[in-house]
Amino acid sequence: MIEIKELSKSFGKKPVVENVTLKIHPRTITSFIGPNGAGKSTLLSMVSRLLDADTGEVFLDQADVKKMKSDTFAKRVAILKQSNHLNIRLTVRELVSFGRYPYSKGRLTKEDETFVDQALEYMNLSDMQDKFLDELSGGQKQRAFISMVIAQDTDYILLDEPLNNLDMKHSVQIMKILRQLVDELGKTVVIVLHDINFASVYSDRIVALKDGRLIKDGPAHEIINSEALRDVYDMHIPVQEQNGCRICVYFNSH
Repeated sequence: MIEIKELSKSFGKKPVVENVTLKIHPRTITSFIGPNGAGKSTLLSMVSRLLDADTGEVFLDQADVKKMKSDTFAKRVAILKQSNHLNIRLTVRELVSFGRYPYSKGRLTKEDETFVDQALEYMNLSDMQDKFLDELSGGQKQRAFISMVIAQDTDYILLDEPLNNLDMKHSVQIMKILRQLVDELGKTVVIVLHDINFASVYSDRIVALKDGRLIKDGPAHEIINSEALRDVYDMHIPVQEQNGCRICVYFNSH
């Protein structure tokens, strides 16, 4: 379980996250949703130790993340940032192998290689593992970075807008894989999503932020309704049931 207690962050005088307290339950997909500038990525960055909080605490299975050694933390939590720029030329396999660094320190064992193989397989990248990243499309590159996160084999996986650059087919593929990681391997996934329909269909819980504050937190089916969504997005969003899924029809809402 990840416990977030009274977390706040300001940039200059502008508060970006204000006094957020919430629990992220194990073996679930929890999606952070909300308008641009709501504080979703900043909150995720503080949980993943990429950013220091001004005030408040984050606990990972009751351990204060600030006090955890980097190595220990990296074996428990894998992070995918929103923009991933590398200054070195790597093949897909070399990138995915980086996911094993907390264990191997760069000297891959047979076991490490097996995790790399499985992660490449999971993301349908085995046939392009020897290609260089700069030869790939944006979507393929994104899948390679997600593959690296999977190879890290952590209990917790934190992803900041992983569907960026992806077409519909690959977005669905990634969400299905995240669902599998939770349902089959018992992982805990936290994800910042822009598309509320992906959040609706694949999440167990949804956390909605607005102006840096937590305004909704609950099971997906409770949050995906017109009333709750109006509080989040300031617009009327009709919700329809399709095949047991709640779909938001916001394209021509007034």
